[in-house]
Amino acid sequence: MSQPVGRVPQRRNARSNRARILATARQELGRNPDTTLEELARASGVVRRTLFGHFPGRAALLEALAEEAAEAVQAAVAVGETVTEPAERALAHFCLSVWPVGDRYRMLLALAQRDLGRERVADILEPARVKVTAIVERGQRDGVFPSHLPPAVLSAALEAMTVALLTEVNTGALEDDGTRTAVATLIAAGVPEKQARFVVDAVVDEAAAKAARSL
Repeated sequence: MSQPVGRVPQRRNARSNRARILATARQELGRNPDTTLEELARASGVVRRTLFGHFPGRAALLEALAEEAAEAVQAAVAVGETVTEPAERALAHFCLSVWPVGDRYRMLLALAQRDLGRERVADILEPARVKVTAIVERGQRDGVFPSHLPPAVLSAALEAMTVALLTEVNTGALEDDGTRTAVATLIAAGVPEKQARFVVDAVVDEAAAKAARSL
């Protein structure tokens, strides 16, 4: 049985509305975590009924954002697969791959304790933590990182520092495109500052050259 022609544009429009609402929520909740659904509907350019048709309440909207963030983290972790690289380059590469995701969804940090709960945020970040733990473990084995802390503990500490830096970006106290955090992460992992800056600059230049070749 053929599908009515009118339903395809309707479904496409519904997907477009949903994506626009989520994009607006990322922006508006980053500015003001107390933004109401009614305010989000107006900012999204949809009527209240449309927003509630997609998200029947604040919890549903935030969970949709959390799901988006989880998928983005998993994708960034996959892109950051750098098993053959020296550990310090792998860690810099990973930081730079994941930073855009953290930057895009940093408003979730402001909502973590009150709305999402820290456990939900921890679930979102779990793939990144596992990846960093593996990199740190390899770096300690190769003598690149000192072994003063177990890999999982150092990974958790690096994660906490990254979250803190994202929070500072959220407040406007810090401007970063990811390079400053990548350097700070390498230093915190035990790489001397000069070497950390050299490694991050090399990874950034390599990524820029690769992007230019793909044009």
